[in-house]
Amino acid sequence: MKRRILLQAAPALLAAPSLGFAQAAYPSKPIRFIVPVSAGGGSDMLGRTVTERWGVQLKQSFIVDNQGGGGGVIACQSTVRAAPDGYTLMQGYVATHGTSPATRKLPYDAIKDFTPIGMMGATPNVLVVNAALPVNSVKEFIDYVKKNPGKVSYGSSGQGSLTHLTMELFKQQIGSFMVHIPYRGIAPAFTDLMGGQTQAMFPGLAAALPHIRSGRVRALAVTGLKRHSQFKDLPTLDESGFKGFDAQQWYGVVGPAGIPAPIVKLLNESLAVVLRGPDLRDKLSVEAIEPMVTTPEQFAAFIKTDIARWTKVAKDRNIQLDS
Repeated sequence: MKRRILLQAAPALLAAPSLGFAQAAYPSKPIRFIVPVSAGGGSDMLGRTVTERWGVQLKQSFIVDNQGGGGGVIACQSTVRAAPDGYTLMQGYVATHGTSPATRKLPYDAIKDFTPIGMMGATPNVLVVNAALPVNSVKEFIDYVKKNPGKVSYGSSGQGSLTHLTMELFKQQIGSFMVHIPYRGIAPAFTDLMGGQTQAMFPGLAAALPHIRSGRVRALAVTGLKRHSQFKDLPTLDESGFKGFDAQQWYGVVGPAGIPAPIVKLLNESLAVVLRGPDLRDKLSVEAIEPMVTTPEQFAAFIKTDIARWTKVAKDRNIQLDS
């Protein structure tokens, strides 16, 4: 009888350790989420909005850690140095894993030093001109530039920024010259565009929205391969004759290199649930960000493609910044 009782109890005894393991399985403590900008602003809002919902999915809280400075270099170094256990993640974006690797010598390798988890979303860039400029389409703008050689200038948010590289790619494809005027940020660049000191710019759509709606600048086309949901009448550059013109202000989640595959899978799948949430698109629409769901492999390929695109532009246009 005693032997029978022991045999019957054996499966339960063997299961006990696995139950203990399950309770301690990932994630068993809060996850640190590094956002490579100061608190406030669209990028920070995106990180906080997504991680709030992500924490519900994982039944564990996220702690947002804003680490601005150095164009994301400080945040990237913190991430690279962290243990690859899934408890330190970072909101990578087009600067940290796109334009900066293409134009600067960095203390990190944007591909080898990180584990891609998945995309979060993206907003296109938009070609805008001063409202007084006598053009209403991309074709008319190109004709205007060619008829006024050396007299058209464009602003950017800084040397080597996405706004700079996007216009250089555009200039390269139309084969015409425009003077580049770099600013310290997008706000002063818009001030001079609206004042007529510059004639054109390629800002992110979110930054351009209030000025487009006020009528002080005119939008001609957006980047990306499909029209934006908030401006369905605005054509893409792709359909305007610039096939594959896909410059975007994108955001995604990365961690230090070497995060175990099961953790990456759990993070990616739970993030996808968040991004498909019915209210998230509306929440992010204020920043014109469209949620994007990818696998880790698709995100890794996306990063490689973006770096390659901007590296070629930087090389062709002789754009190289000091580290």
